[in-house]
Amino acid sequence: MRIALVTHKFTRGDGQGRVNYEIALAALRAGHEVWLVTSEVAPELRQAPRAHVVLINVDGWPSRLVQNQVFALKSALWVTRHRSDLDLIHVNGFITWTRADVNTAHFVHAAWMNSPVHTWRLRRDAYGLYQLIFSKVNALLERRAYRSSRVVVAVSEQVRCELESHGVPAGRICVVSNGVDLEEFAPRVVDRSALGLPTGLIYLFVGEIRTPRKNLDTLLNALRLTADGTLCVVGDTTQSPYPALAQQLGVSDRVKFLGFRRDVAQLMGGADVFVFPSRYEACSLVLLEAIAAGLPVVAARTTGGTELLTPECSILIDDADDAIELANALRLLAEGAELRRKMAEAAVTVARRHSWERMAQRYLQIYDQCGSPPRDATVSSSRVESRPMS
Repeated sequence: MRIALVTHKFTRGDGQGRVNYEIALAALRAGHEVWLVTSEVAPELRQAPRAHVVLINVDGWPSRLVQNQVFALKSALWVTRHRSDLDLIHVNGFITWTRADVNTAHFVHAAWMNSPVHTWRLRRDAYGLYQLIFSKVNALLERRAYRSSRVVVAVSEQVRCELESHGVPAGRICVVSNGVDLEEFAPRVVDRSALGLPTGLIYLFVGEIRTPRKNLDTLLNALRLTADGTLCVVGDTTQSPYPALAQQLGVSDRVKFLGFRRDVAQLMGGADVFVFPSRYEACSLVLLEAIAAGLPVVAARTTGGTELLTPECSILIDDADDAIELANALRLLAEGAELRRKMAEAAVTVARRHSWERMAQRYLQIYDQCGSPPRDATVSSSRVESRPMS
């Protein structure tokens, strides 16, 4: 099959980019010809047999909103020129102006725009206005993209519900959850001091901490209601209000801000509990990474992807803003070493059902079901150009 995958990145270090990286890798290994229409691609994919890279340069354009539109136009021009030589086109949300066979919904901007913690509701300044415009434009365009696609893949049940509520027919939606690297994220023994971690019970939080969407503020308030444990926070503290909030709440001696880190898998090996009460999330990769690392999880039901967790490995709170309920969950795990051990074992068992390989195979099954029938066998893959687009 001749497949065009359209996305901004095919890289291991980016959430959506990692999903597409794994899909591309699986398709190539299965013997398909794959065109990667993108701005960034990992070297191992670029060098793979049957991989053809179409680089779309958006450097120099102001703002991500404009860059996305430039990418959408250039990618559409390339796909339109070569559509007759392709069997299947897979895109991601609104990323191109052309119609797709498969469209993966990683995020629903229309749903995020209605969230009470959308940036515009919290910041009535130039940045907040830009975020409002960004969301409105993407909400409008993604609705068009999803409705014109033959199959829409939701990355979580939450995303599926959001798609249906915004007019995508239920019969065209299927759910394929994201995966996790079971080798990179695995239970391990680490030297805490070498990683800059404290002694004693450690709660770990990983996420963007410059805005309230990940809900670190409620977690800090919950920590104030408990007596045990240190909260280690992974996230860039530049312009973050939370170090000051921890000081204001009187818990700064029990909170360690680690900054941006690339060794999250090792940090998870040194933690006891993973806490992630996000107010809005489409499907959080970090939840799967935490359970693969053998960590009990405390999360909010508003976090997309929590349907993958079981009661044996997680505690889910109904209201992300309920600091008392969150504190009760933290206390329960702090006082129960045997409970944490059992939950850790259950977490690893759940994670094994969600490898990247299983996710990618599900996509290949979807390709088989909706791909175009083979065209004239005399048509050579060389007819489909593979070159940079400046």
